[in-house]
Amino acid sequence: MTRPSVIKLALLLCFAIPAMVTAQTRRTAPRITFGKNARNIARIANDSLVLISGTTYLFTVDTPEDQGLVSTKVSVGDLPGQLASTNGNAQKYTVIDQNDKTKTDGDINTGDKLIVTSKGASKTYHIAVKPMALSGRLRLDNATITTKASRDLVLYFTAGQRSPDATLKIFIPAGITVTLDNTTVNVIGRGEVKLSRLATQSIGRVGTKYSYSRVGDVRISGSTALGSVITFHHLDLRPANGADLQLRISDVNLKKTGKYLFRASYGTSKPEVLTSPGTGPETAVLTATRTISDLERTPDTAMSYREKPDLYTTTHFKWGKGGKASGAQLMQSTDQGKTWSAASAKIDLKKAIASVSGLVPNKLYTFKLNVKDGAQKGYSNTVSFYSGKMDIKSFGVTGSGTDDTENINKAIAYLHQLGGGTLLFTQGTYMVRTVHLLSNVFLYLEKDAIIKAIKGGDAPESTWFSDRKYRSGLSPTDAGPYADPENYMTKQDVGHHYFKNAMFFGERLDNVKIIGNGQINGNANLVNGDGVMKNPPDNRCDKMFSLKLCTRVEIGGIYHPEDLWYDETKDEPYYIGANGTKNFDSDNMLKLDRSGHFALLATGTDDINIHDTYICKNNQTNVRDVYDFMECNKVKVTNIFSRVSSDDVIKPGSDCSLGFTRPASNYLVRNIIGDTNCNLIQLGSETADDITQVYVDNIYVLGANKAGFSISTNDGGHVKDIYLNSGRTGPIRERSKMYRATTPFFISISNRGRVIGAEAGRYTFTENGKKHDELLIKNVNIGQVENINLKALDVYEVYGGSSYNGKRWKPYDGTQRRASPIIAGYKLPNNADVTGGLDFKLPNGLHTGYIKNVAFDDINFLVKGGNPITDTTAVPAELGVGQYNAADLKIQPSYGLWARHVKNISVNNCTFNYEKRDSRYVLFFDDVIGAGISHIKAVQAQDNAIVIGTKKAQNIQVSNSVYYHDTWGNAPAALTAPAKE
Repeated sequence: MTRPSVIKLALLLCFAIPAMVTAQTRRTAPRITFGKNARNIARIANDSLVLISGTTYLFTVDTPEDQGLVSTKVSVGDLPGQLASTNGNAQKYTVIDQNDKTKTDGDINTGDKLIVTSKGASKTYHIAVKPMALSGRLRLDNATITTKASRDLVLYFTAGQRSPDATLKIFIPAGITVTLDNTTVNVIGRGEVKLSRLATQSIGRVGTKYSYSRVGDVRISGSTALGSVITFHHLDLRPANGADLQLRISDVNLKKTGKYLFRASYGTSKPEVLTSPGTGPETAVLTATRTISDLERTPDTAMSYREKPDLYTTTHFKWGKGGKASGAQLMQSTDQGKTWSAASAKIDLKKAIASVSGLVPNKLYTFKLNVKDGAQKGYSNTVSFYSGKMDIKSFGVTGSGTDDTENINKAIAYLHQLGGGTLLFTQGTYMVRTVHLLSNVFLYLEKDAIIKAIKGGDAPESTWFSDRKYRSGLSPTDAGPYADPENYMTKQDVGHHYFKNAMFFGERLDNVKIIGNGQINGNANLVNGDGVMKNPPDNRCDKMFSLKLCTRVEIGGIYHPEDLWYDETKDEPYYIGANGTKNFDSDNMLKLDRSGHFALLATGTDDINIHDTYICKNNQTNVRDVYDFMECNKVKVTNIFSRVSSDDVIKPGSDCSLGFTRPASNYLVRNIIGDTNCNLIQLGSETADDITQVYVDNIYVLGANKAGFSISTNDGGHVKDIYLNSGRTGPIRERSKMYRATTPFFISISNRGRVIGAEAGRYTFTENGKKHDELLIKNVNIGQVENINLKALDVYEVYGGSSYNGKRWKPYDGTQRRASPIIAGYKLPNNADVTGGLDFKLPNGLHTGYIKNVAFDDINFLVKGGNPITDTTAVPAELGVGQYNAADLKIQPSYGLWARHVKNISVNNCTFNYEKRDSRYVLFFDDVIGAGISHIKAVQAQDNAIVIGTKKAQNIQVSNSVYYHDTWGNAPAALTAPAKE
């Protein structure tokens, strides 16, 4: 080799060897990327790592009220969970400080370094910590789309930390058209509206101390060609209800294949002004393909589970409309795609739907479309379907009395990933902490399957606000709920505003069922007291089912077409068979035992079907509320037998637990039988928003230590259009009956005003000669009760005789509480009666809340009686803050019906009688404007010459009515209207 050649070779090696070494280093040096929970990762560069730090408010149930401000800095221990390997290899992470000393705990600071090692190689990242908002999460409902075919595109964004007055930007890639009218948004679960209507969307019912007048503002900048930015301003993101924003862009039709990058970034206003980085988890990629890539199975969404022969052997599909495809064929595989055959399917390419039937039961099928011609020629993505109920035990669930929680949740997640299906619980005892329900997954319990709760369920969620100023109960002077007008956590009892501490939990789900004829048992591990948060952390679950902002929910037994009723002799329910026969076989019913504070707490949940459940069949303790529906709509409840409970059996209401209010409407309630320490039916109590259109047919009250049927607005809501035994839900098969209720009916208005933005003041005043020291609500209108129609009911044994606290049933002995049927509006004290006078005026200027348009028709009342004539002078107090029960009204001056602050009451074809002489009036009207009494029969005590007592009453009309002298049937006489005052 010549000398020049040697020199050239040497020079070549000098350059080549370092390059080879560098290339080898690049191949082997471990690299990191954003992990699934990369909240604190702002940026990852070649040799640098930028981390997020800041502050926020975050209260657990144990956090003292003055210690909610927390740092969002990432600790040494938390960092590994936010990182991932770029190539999937296992990595080891070591943090060293500026002096090269290893850190094993504590915060990470600027100047620290991260050393990543994997397979003998290592790489160092220099760390900088910068003030930013924690990264949120942006995701697409479906990450693939077919070009030249139209479909809706849905994005979800969840902020990394809570904040009032937040700003959010969502960056839309070029090629996608967004306008104020083709795009909708759902902010914190308030409901979906077009962007053009966001500024006018209702914020719910609030008091004047709420600082928001609208849900938010929005504008769009940019263009389809270059990309757009949707900017939201003034969002209240303090409440956390799953995704903070759901964005739906209608009829997206992409012309080009490829990757489309979406990005989001949000800004906080408190406790610091911070902006998130808009990287990592705040990005999402949509992949557009030429072939069909959005094939999906359409789940069964029938509201009533009926096991028809083809339920599991037929399934349906859909994909994006408008694509050019011809000669499509549905292919199927039963060996996970190893071999394929043509399915016997019906395909409509124009509508982009298909269906297949005749599947072999209990097989896992995989399907795909084979498009033989056109622009979409080729195979689609695959989807799966299991043609039967999938045995939960195939997932490692034992059903042997050991903790099965983890494997049950894995099974639910697996079936959800398949597109939904039914999990079968066969004979066994399944112990669970918290089961995480998911959309389109049904749980089916066979007869000998028992799911039991054990301690250690999910913790109550952490929140922006503390609820410590109000967790339960409310006295007339307790200012806690009103201390911070915007703190929605102090506007209802503690059980209502924590959701995750439940045996079964679901949030923002669609199409969920828990059905069958097995048993679910709280096992004395679901707490039923308001002091639940004082318990050790592993004993804070207080709900059997907790469903938040869900849709299409069914809980119940195996469907039975007949009506449920009750046999007094056997003390058991039965189904009314042909020709009135009694079918006592309740094996079809789902049994719920020891369900804690709530058997079901459904909040903001619509389209609910509850049916054929037997409450407390096997255990009669540790059960409080049965079915609570807070701000829910389109609810159907049928065939319920509750042997005993300590609180309401059926309760529609509306509270502030979501961070906003929501009206409740459209209830069909039928065949409700039960014994309760409270009310069988309670409409309201929590009434931060309206409750309307409630139809109840066929009730059987076995005992109620408050009321058999109660309607109460306490927080400013409007309760309207309530019907008992109208026949709206179906035929009236039997007369409704009511036994052992303290009062048959309690229809009331109070003004506790537990609503966001409410303001209360403490006042002393005189009412009917008695001194009061109470809170008065200053800026929330008094609620309304209107259009109440009650009919076809027989009332006996009017006393608080529930068997909850003892014998079933203890006969009346004079010690039990009792009250007359009550209709009580509400009036603020007169200005002259208040020390210093009233210093406020309600927004609508009305200081009396009248109950309007109440009708009693065909109701027979038989009360215990025994009250002396001196009780005719009783003047029950107004129902102020913390006073919303019949017991707060003490003694009423009449035994048959007492009404105050009422406009237009009708009593028709009713009877009023007592077991023992009651010397009070039969009816008493106090500040009643307009009453029509017709075709009634009543007993007048011999020592009281007045049947209908009045006070400041107007226009009382009586027709075709009689009264008896002292005993039923004795010396009937025509009843006439009372003399005008």
